[in-house]
Amino acid sequence: MAGTNGGGAGASGTRRKLAMLMAAIFLLVLALITVGNAESMISDFDAAGVHETVAHIWIWQATSIFAWLSVAALIWWAVARIRPPRFSWPVAAILFLAGLPIASGIHIALMIALRNVAYALEGATYHFQGGIANPYLYEFRKDIPTYLQFVALAALCQWLLARVGTAPVAADLPRDRYLAVSDGAVTHQVPIADIVQLVAAGNYVEIEVAGRTLLNRATLATMETELGGRFVRIHRSRLVNRDAIRRIETNQSGDFVVVLADGRSVKGSRRYRAGVEQRL
Repeated sequence: MAGTNGGGAGASGTRRKLAMLMAAIFLLVLALITVGNAESMISDFDAAGVHETVAHIWIWQATSIFAWLSVAALIWWAVARIRPPRFSWPVAAILFLAGLPIASGIHIALMIALRNVAYALEGATYHFQGGIANPYLYEFRKDIPTYLQFVALAALCQWLLARVGTAPVAADLPRDRYLAVSDGAVTHQVPIADIVQLVAAGNYVEIEVAGRTLLNRATLATMETELGGRFVRIHRSRLVNRDAIRRIETNQSGDFVVVLADGRSVKGSRRYRAGVEQRL
């Protein structure tokens, strides 16, 4: 499996480079937007005769961006768990819309907290949009396009990352060394030896391989039969590659913890302990 593992490492490296490139572009765009908004606000205030320090205008823009960066991490996490095929498009759309007020609320709260700290450091007091009748509604309206853009961008980036290194396997390689995993219009040919673990997720099975998680529409029992003896069941909802197990730690209740090659620990149920120990 040397060739297979090398291919997986190459694909993983390509995904890492693509992820770094997308993150750099994202941060650059945010920086340009911040500068553009700040300069525009400074010009508008000067034209309208509004007296406000340049430092305060930059504080407003910077704190808003920092708050959105925190929310962006949550949006990325949510998109990874909600986007199709995990949920149907209508259900995913409803869930994302339901997340809008939550994301906006977090953004506004963080933004206000950061501004209060910044103003306090200079011995001043911050008043949240004091001249606007309903500042929270005003900010919420501003947050809608930003939130939708972040969701769309996260979905696009995850879609691209999932498709890096998914070229079909050469015809002369034995098919039983690979697992075909369909993800929408793309079928991944996953080296079975590279799979770390499989976890039941409703009508799907999450397949962890090469630092990412693929979703396969199947039951865990079906996957266990298809993969054969290379994997052991440590819990009713989890299969682990035997080659990825480094040790087993049993507690007083009879349950146990499996320590993986990368140092992570996953819980096992005492119901499966004997079977695991016999097969290792």
